[in-house]
Amino acid sequence: MTGFSFDLKGTDGRARTGVISTPRGDIRTPAFMPVGTAATVKAMLPGSVRDTGADILLGNTYHLMLRPTAERIDALGGLHKFMNWDRPILTDSGGFQVMSLASLRKLTEEGVTFKSHIDGSKHTLSPERSMEIQRLLGSDIVMCFDECPALPADRDRIAESMELSMRWAKRSRAAFGDRPGHALFGIQQGGLEEDLRGQSAEALREIGFEGYAVGGLAVGEGQEAMFGCLDFAPEQLPKDKPRYLMGVGKPDDIVGAVARGIDMMDCVLPSRSGRTGQVFTRHGVLNIKNARHQNDPRPLDENCTCPACRGYSRAYLHHVFRSQEIISSMLLTWHNLHYYQELMQGMRDAIAAGTFEAWQTSFHDGRAIGDIEPI
Repeated sequence: MTGFSFDLKGTDGRARTGVISTPRGDIRTPAFMPVGTAATVKAMLPGSVRDTGADILLGNTYHLMLRPTAERIDALGGLHKFMNWDRPILTDSGGFQVMSLASLRKLTEEGVTFKSHIDGSKHTLSPERSMEIQRLLGSDIVMCFDECPALPADRDRIAESMELSMRWAKRSRAAFGDRPGHALFGIQQGGLEEDLRGQSAEALREIGFEGYAVGGLAVGEGQEAMFGCLDFAPEQLPKDKPRYLMGVGKPDDIVGAVARGIDMMDCVLPSRSGRTGQVFTRHGVLNIKNARHQNDPRPLDENCTCPACRGYSRAYLHHVFRSQEIISSMLLTWHNLHYYQELMQGMRDAIAAGTFEAWQTSFHDGRAIGDIEPI
């Protein structure tokens, strides 16, 4: 089996472009990973997600553990076969739910005991159990089990959490074992504190991983604080390994993260926004529910080649959204995912050409102009 590797093809400032090679295919970086929480990107067929340009999807350990269960997925041939996606899959560890479901869990050195948000049944996640679940799923990139406090939090709480996560990272590495062709990523923690982030990075380097994530951001700190952390955090991680910023984000978050040395990102925003009528375009964000669109024969974005823009007017998309027709979620999600992947391709091309600064200026200028004026 071909192994897992990362080839850094070029840089422009701190921005990087390269290729992550896996047995199930290459991942071009910078890469945006659509989120398929429950083994599906909502309102999209897997082939349609691939048609937008996505090289990799993200699945959720916590949700798949609860239903249909990792054991059932394994018995049915693994997550790739189960959801009909033959490209790479990254699975998170369940660690985010340690934070987001704080009212339903008990945290100890051993791990976390949850009450299911579905039926109240009790479950335990530990580094070892998280590695087992992700092995049963068959994910190509596995994330360490970690604990992440919501921000803002005091320094002592952040330091305590980071140190626990580093102990869990060591246990995750041991439990992951020898799995050729599969990768385990460590997760840097430390809040917004540069010295704690440095300590976390040093601990992760000592353990050794195939890739490294910047965790604990996009959890309430705001863009300015996040960018302030990204001004130093990625540089603390190995330069010859992929760097993944978890849970980000809005288009300008993504561009700012790439400018600071990030290679991979994921977020539910493009698909969730598609279902709620929020549309991303090169001119900014528009809400298709607004009455201004009801007589507008133009596409969402005249320069976009997605099916929503090629075949349908704003007036039609406004109508089907207001009528709560399923095709609205399908078309708007497809458009948003297409826009995100087009954004990534634009950055990859600009970095390779050494024109990333000019590309950024054009990106921000286009959004500053705003949506096209109504007819």
